[in-house]
Amino acid sequence: MDHDKSSLYEMEVQAEDGGGQTGHCKVVIEIDDINDNAPVISVKSLKKQIPENIPPGSEIAVINVKDQDSGENSRVSCSISSSLPFQLQPYIKSYFIITTTRSLDREQIENYNVTITATDGGTPPLFSNLTLNIQVSDINDNSPTFELQTYAVYISENNKPGTSVCSVSANDPDWKQNGTVLYSLVPSEVNGIPVSSFLSINGDTGVIHAVRSFDYEQFRNFTAKAVARDNGSPPLSSNVTVKVFITDENDNSPQILYPVPDGKSLMTEMVPKATLSGSLVSKVIAVDADSGQNAWLSYQIVKSTDPGLFSIGLHSGDIKTQRDISESDNMKQNLVISVKDNGQPSLSTTCAVNLLISDNLSEVPELKDMTYEDNNSKLTSYLIIALVCVSTFFLTFIILIVAVKFCHRRKPRLLFDGAVAVPSAYLPPNYAEVDGAGTLRSSYNYDAYLTTGSRTSDFKFVSSYNENTLPACGTLIRSDIDYSMLRLSDEGECTEVNICFNS
Repeated sequence: MDHDKSSLYEMEVQAEDGGGQTGHCKVVIEIDDINDNAPVISVKSLKKQIPENIPPGSEIAVINVKDQDSGENSRVSCSISSSLPFQLQPYIKSYFIITTTRSLDREQIENYNVTITATDGGTPPLFSNLTLNIQVSDINDNSPTFELQTYAVYISENNKPGTSVCSVSANDPDWKQNGTVLYSLVPSEVNGIPVSSFLSINGDTGVIHAVRSFDYEQFRNFTAKAVARDNGSPPLSSNVTVKVFITDENDNSPQILYPVPDGKSLMTEMVPKATLSGSLVSKVIAVDADSGQNAWLSYQIVKSTDPGLFSIGLHSGDIKTQRDISESDNMKQNLVISVKDNGQPSLSTTCAVNLLISDNLSEVPELKDMTYEDNNSKLTSYLIIALVCVSTFFLTFIILIVAVKFCHRRKPRLLFDGAVAVPSAYLPPNYAEVDGAGTLRSSYNYDAYLTTGSRTSDFKFVSSYNENTLPACGTLIRSDIDYSMLRLSDEGECTEVNICFNS
């Protein structure tokens, strides 16, 4: 018998005796239910994937629970685990809904298996389970996080451009593009220069490279900021500080401050003749732009006029006498000092110290022969250069004079300085060639000029006249009236101008 199929049966019963008499009655059989059916859970609606930022109380599923038993056996109760961020609430009749109880975080739990347990009221009770798998979808709710709060890196100066400085790394727990991190440098300046002129960063790997060669003497450290940005929408980012410390290398030679190096100033110090042993007579002062042991300086005398007379402090640079000064010591003492740093390899520089052993200032001018030899040699060079320039100018002037004279000789001599002009009015007005058959086709007039101090005469072609010409081999003689127009020769004789035209 199955109460679930039929809970009641009715029968008609007939009784008949031997005389043919009958009687009837109805028999009703009721089937008592026993708890032999477990509840049945069915899902009516379900959100298999929900975002992690879904608000609490949101509905994610609707279920229906039935039990084919009856009475108390059909009374069903449902439950889910209290550790899950979900709850089961009665809806209508045999329907239940599943809602969220708190915020979700995909980075902690990506999916949930929600087991629903339905139990009836029978004795013993029966139950059934149904598991729902709910996926939590990602949203861009996490910024990239750097592994360190601050990066401190050290790089030697004089590095090659492109050298790797360090690598920054950031993690983003989001998924896919929300968790893809891109790196860049925050725009800033270092001593007024854009930080991009010093560093560059690989956008995919976060490796930072040096763009230029660093100089410890210019700046010893600087700060940059790297930013990590995800590829979500909207993107999220975070920053980290990168402190770059530049370490020193021995790339600077010691610099002499005193005495001033040669070529700038020549200095001589006087040492009294009565100076005793161990007395301080001078000092060499030097500095090194490097730092640490690269700037530790040591002093040494490499050359001196009298090797046993002076000594210098190894680290102080103090020049002292090793013995008393005697009359036999040379008055002029030249010391060549070497200053060396403690770097690897070490660098050094030298300077000259000029000392004059004397008690009388009047002897100082003798020092000029020693201290100003270089200046005298330079002055001699300047004098030679000046002499060459003057000689070149003089030769150029002479060449120009000769060239001008040569040009004047090539031109017609039409006018001479110091010549005496004879006006044409005092000469016969017309000249003609002999026999009228020569090469002169027309008459020409000439003015005569007589040079002083000479018996020679020159003539200037002026113009032609239409009057009669002078007969051939005519003679022109000075008259008393025109005496003032002619000049006597050096011997005091009158000058006679003879004009003759030959055919």
